[in-house]
Amino acid sequence: MPRHYAIVPAAGSGSRFGAEKPKQYLDLLGRPLIFHTLAALVACPDIERVWVVLAPDDPWWPRYDWSELGAKLETVRCGGETRAESVANGLQAASMVAADDDWILVHDAARPCLSASMLDALFADLASDPVGGILAVPVADTVKRADADQRVAATEPRDGLWQAQTPQMFRYGLLGEALAKCRAVTDEAGAVEALGLKPKLVRGDATNLKVTYPADLALAAMILRARK
Repeated sequence: MPRHYAIVPAAGSGSRFGAEKPKQYLDLLGRPLIFHTLAALVACPDIERVWVVLAPDDPWWPRYDWSELGAKLETVRCGGETRAESVANGLQAASMVAADDDWILVHDAARPCLSASMLDALFADLASDPVGGILAVPVADTVKRADADQRVAATEPRDGLWQAQTPQMFRYGLLGEALAKCRAVTDEAGAVEALGLKPKLVRGDATNLKVTYPADLALAAMILRARK
């Protein structure tokens, strides 16, 4: 049976957030934000190992106690300048244990509200899928395209539009091939699409938000408190 592994690229600086430290280390309910992200993955019994990919010179990670997350968690200091580079380097770290047909889940470091039910849906929908896929939600709001003056240039039809989330789950061999051929992407599905394949959209949940701006951090805290 194929095994499941997870990679969390965490080498970014989170510049859009505007904080003094990378956003993955900002306080969220008394823990670094990324702690909640990693806790959701290591708690999943179907995931055998989780690699968090750090920048080589990351000074923040050693300042915290991660022992509560257990032996599944491994850190590798091989983060690249882009997400694609960090994930590709994480795949190299996984090469000692992962086979080509094993599943790799790539999850955003700043997406701390992943739930067990979301992971269950991903595993169930993709178990026999030949390509793999991603958590995503249909676009609910009206979408406007802006011009150079930040005025509405057009209203875009939203039919068929989905907002990509993570985890994004693909076979180890396929994902490695995709990233080797196409690094100019913002997510793993984009690299797989560049091979001419069509990843499956697995309906997620709006609570699986990515913390990008300060208001998102407060919302994530509300979601996690409500679950407790």
